[in-house]
Amino acid sequence: MSAFDLTGKVAIVTGSGRGIGRAEALALAAEGAKLVVNDLGGGRDGSGAPLPSAADEVVAEIKKMGGQAVANYDSVEDGAKIVQS
Repeated sequence: MSAFDLTGKVAIVTGSGRGIGRAEALALAAEGAKLVVNDLGGGRDGSGAPLPSAADEVVAEIKKMGGQAVANYDSVEDGAKIVQS
């Protein structure tokens, strides 16, 4: 039995295409949360063109685990758009 039951809850994790954000998103999904995987893409330092593949890869991994997730590529400056996802 897990420590937390997040079934029916929705979590938004910004910067969840890689690193700690990715780990957070996967952990929340493992506890039953539905996820909005937000990541602009590009380089780890924020450089380069936005590439949505990082968010898409995490969404695919969550779905493979049996979870529910959607990718979002908006900036946190557009927080309302992220929430609408």
